[in-house]
Amino acid sequence: MISAAIRPRGPFSLRLSLRHAGDATRTVTDGVLVAALACGGAGRAWQQANGTVQLRAPSEAGIEELRFVLALEDDHSEFLKRFARDPLIGEATGRIRGLRPVRTPTVAHALLRAVCGQLIQAKRARAIERSVIRATTPTLQGTPLNAPPDCASLGRLAPVELRRSGLGMRRAATLVRLCRSVELERLRAQPSAAAADRLLRERGLGPWSVGVVFLEGLGRYDRGLVADLGLVKLLSAMRGRWVEGWETAELLEPYGEWAGLASVYLLAASGLGLVSLPGTAAA
Repeated sequence: MISAAIRPRGPFSLRLSLRHAGDATRTVTDGVLVAALACGGAGRAWQQANGTVQLRAPSEAGIEELRFVLALEDDHSEFLKRFARDPLIGEATGRIRGLRPVRTPTVAHALLRAVCGQLIQAKRARAIERSVIRATTPTLQGTPLNAPPDCASLGRLAPVELRRSGLGMRRAATLVRLCRSVELERLRAQPSAAAADRLLRERGLGPWSVGVVFLEGLGRYDRGLVADLGLVKLLSAMRGRWVEGWETAELLEPYGEWAGLASVYLLAASGLGLVSLPGTAAA
């Protein structure tokens, strides 16, 4: 095993970032992340009291993968400073300033998460995602973890076979078609506009799905989670009426190139009672 002690760039809390990070490929126990790696084997990560993050992996490639998955190099200090007085996330930029969205080791895994999460509750979406991964990737020896899915593993099954894992036929067809026809990992090398345009040309994908792929697969913060149900509920409470999904683009527009990270902070702040709504006060 190879070890590395990494000092994250900017404010970073592994505990905050790992709150909802568990899935079929990784577990979090007492603040320690154990994750199956796309490059092979399993890695571990935990944060010391002085802020240093300790990484363990079978190879240098595994260390680099963990650095990407945990966004250790992606300093978001500018975001925190710019929106410190924002009426919606200003409180959160102080209270949970170390939060960064944890990423998937492959773009294909992020696409699977996006497809599973369309128009259903998060708990159900994660259950379907877990079932699909267990049906398509091997289990790491000596662990309960499955290997991260890639285009090959997700594209080898027919949509009807994925249907048995709970994924609807249309969504299954979208997932299989993209994994067979698009070299998803190459999207990381493309400019954001080109990558987004490529994904939006595909039937079955919309702005929310692209936002998930950008945040979790590409590691970029410039595409918001437009039409996210949590944001729909938040904006509806703000406007005193039920809003349509597309209207959440107006909620995210002020955050510009930080719209993706702002989506994460809005959802976290709303869940923690840190957003002041009409007739209420932030906790």
